[in-house]
Amino acid sequence: MSIRDVYIVDAVRTPIGKFGGALATVRPDDLAAHVVRALVDRSPELDPARVDDVYFGDANGAGEDNRDVARMAVLLAGLPVSVPGVTVNRLCGSGLEAVIQAARAIAVGDAHIAVAGGVESMSRAPWVMQKPERGFPAGHQQLWSTTLGWRMTNPKLPAEWTVALGEGAELIAERHALSREQQDAFALDSHRKAAEAWTKGLYDGEVVPYEGVDLVRDECIRETSSMEALAKLKPAFRKDGSVTAGNSSPLNDGAAALLLVDEEGLRATGREPLARIRTSAVTGIEPQLFGLGPVEAVRTALAKAGRSLADLSVFELNEAFAAQSLGCLAEWPELDPAVVNPRGGAIAIGHPLGASGARLAGAVAHQLAAAGSGVGLAALCIGVGQGLALVLER
Repeated sequence: MSIRDVYIVDAVRTPIGKFGGALATVRPDDLAAHVVRALVDRSPELDPARVDDVYFGDANGAGEDNRDVARMAVLLAGLPVSVPGVTVNRLCGSGLEAVIQAARAIAVGDAHIAVAGGVESMSRAPWVMQKPERGFPAGHQQLWSTTLGWRMTNPKLPAEWTVALGEGAELIAERHALSREQQDAFALDSHRKAAEAWTKGLYDGEVVPYEGVDLVRDECIRETSSMEALAKLKPAFRKDGSVTAGNSSPLNDGAAALLLVDEEGLRATGREPLARIRTSAVTGIEPQLFGLGPVEAVRTALAKAGRSLADLSVFELNEAFAAQSLGCLAEWPELDPAVVNPRGGAIAIGHPLGASGARLAGAVAHQLAAAGSGVGLAALCIGVGQGLALVLER
């Protein structure tokens, strides 16, 4: 059996909304349906019935995104009922995992055309309650927020593994001797680059606003921020720490989707590809050091592609925390920092968990297409200690 080439022919995303912000009134399944419908509509030569499968990442699944949000998106988007859908969960990497699984299905001949993406509404993530051990409890019952982080943690797990995500960022800051000023400067640069990209219209070709919602650009970008303003923020996880709300990614809502095809699919869409998918890799690390997860995943994916960090023309690295991103960059000394997140990163744009990986893959594909050639990479750290990376070429 021969392995087929897999191409990304288009990628779209919503503007990313802030927690409790403009997209908080929109159900996650509706957000997912919106990007699926927009993606299909942008390829008018494509018969929607030709889509072999829809893969969607979703990190929560405890609320309105339950019961296979990928299939719900297909139905809500008005695609033929013959189009199936599957939802995947690799926490923060779920959207990129969906892209990788869709690409794998096409590469081995199980599909010719697939949609892959991700969605998250952290605003609408519900509270949940465990069933009581026995009927008719007399006492109060605990509700757990499903927005972010550990919940209902198994007591068998070592305590050092189950620290808060921000405490994990503090551990990385300690390991790499990252100062508060370095982290704040990194965050400020993320906002500056994102604001500039929007001003220059660099996101116009991929962002599809949600109809009826007054949001046309990413809601968390603070172009007026400054080092002085960031310095006033208190540490969020340690009294004497360096990780703050200002140098961390926010809580967000949003969705993203990509159209993946083989050669036959290219003919069916009548489109020129943005980029070709080369290789991917996933690796594990100690859970408390989750932020360094991309380090080995990136090295492994590039080695499989016969490439190096020096070959990259664009690298979209998810910015869960400034400390986490800086920690990874410190372990890639041969990488040119100028190619990393040239249009801003998650600290400014936002990090809707299940959607972020798809957003990154789409951003790399669009930037490679704009450049006309090059090697690109998308990578994320993942809670509970994993890293995920995808190599694209044009």
